[in-house]
Amino acid sequence: MPQGPADGFVEAVLVVVADIPPGRVATYGDIAALLGSRGARAVGQVMARYGADSPWWRVVRAGGRPPAGHAERARQHYDAEGTPLRASADEDGYRIELAACRWRA
Repeated sequence: MPQGPADGFVEAVLVVVADIPPGRVATYGDIAALLGSRGARAVGQVMARYGADSPWWRVVRAGGRPPAGHAERARQHYDAEGTPLRASADEDGYRIELAACRWRA
């Protein structure tokens, strides 16, 4: 049976996500690297399982795509926080301007 991320990793991810300021974002890979890991997918697993009470919209996919399946809900948060966005022609309809708002601890 496959195991999920260890409890310490889960807590560490959620602490980092809580530290991301309004209007800023980090990619799954950014968070993994900050924690000394190459496990961007593990960060995604943590967010999918445990991230509902965190500012989940501030964790984005590479290239500035919003969290998979949550583009509409996330857009409300980005607009409220003034996160820089640009239009895109895909199913999400927009991208986050990573160059303007990428957060680095």
